[in-house]
Amino acid sequence: MAKRKRLAAPDLARIATPESDAVELPPGPAPDQMRRRAPIADVASQAATTAALETVAGEMQAARDEGRLVQKIPLDAIDAAHMIRDRIAIDPEEMATLEASLLARGQQTPIEVVETAPGHYGLISGWRRLSALRSLAQRGAGPGSVLALIRRPETASDAYVAMVEENEIRVGLSYFERASIVAGAVREGVFRDEKEALNSLFSAASRAKRSKIKSFLPVVGALGAWIRHPAALTERLGLAVSARLQADPDWGRRLQDRLRKADPATPEEEGALFLKALNSGPGREETAPAPAPPAPRPPAPAISLSRSKGALRLSGPAVSEELLDAIEALVRDWTG
Repeated sequence: MAKRKRLAAPDLARIATPESDAVELPPGPAPDQMRRRAPIADVASQAATTAALETVAGEMQAARDEGRLVQKIPLDAIDAAHMIRDRIAIDPEEMATLEASLLARGQQTPIEVVETAPGHYGLISGWRRLSALRSLAQRGAGPGSVLALIRRPETASDAYVAMVEENEIRVGLSYFERASIVAGAVREGVFRDEKEALNSLFSAASRAKRSKIKSFLPVVGALGAWIRHPAALTERLGLAVSARLQADPDWGRRLQDRLRKADPATPEEEGALFLKALNSGPGREETAPAPAPPAPRPPAPAISLSRSKGALRLSGPAVSEELLDAIEALVRDWTG
């Protein structure tokens, strides 16, 4: 039986044509091999691109969820009254400077908001920047949007802490403003009482600073609705007013009436009214002149002091009830 002749694969590198015996083709896979070969390189490239895009999308979503992604939000989509604000007054010069900066350089620092409903937000921090941008937009001199970080605080107290921390760092609050946000947060039910609010909102403050804020709470409670220029109330004057309010509640009611009738137009007028009221004694007209300073006291008798571990002992004729009351008040204030 004759052997079958094995057909060799055609030499595709040389193909006859009518014009010539053969045409040289560059070496490469045969057409049928090219049809059978999967585009591995293309598939791998597409897979890598898809994975990279998924990674970027995941990072973007994580940044959005964690409040790290700056987003552009329409000004009218933000409720500035979502929380009780710790900033009470706007200084016109400060606002003019801020508006000029926003016009010249744009918004450099985002505000912080919380999403209250789809497309609606409540302001956490950045009230001055939001107010300045709204003022510019109303005059047609600025954008109708604001750059913001969308936070997701776990509790309302977290949002209040964030607001206070931001203002403590950027623009120092007055003691009256600090006490106002403590009282307001308690009134809104964010904290159980003033002590918890004070320790939570100002946890990074020194003990002495928290003590001063606490001393301003009676001023906020008794006079907050009548004071026209609370941010201008100095630390020294505010502490004196607080001490008088606690010693004489009737004096506070008389001062309310004075403030209401006077309606001081400037911080200076209001400060003068406070000083005049402080210089008035119980049962006298507040317009009466200040009493003469007391005569110098004679040297106090010696006081014997001894101390041991966990104890301090005072003795001697100079240990009066007045001194003991002062020491007791100091200890109460120190322990909060």
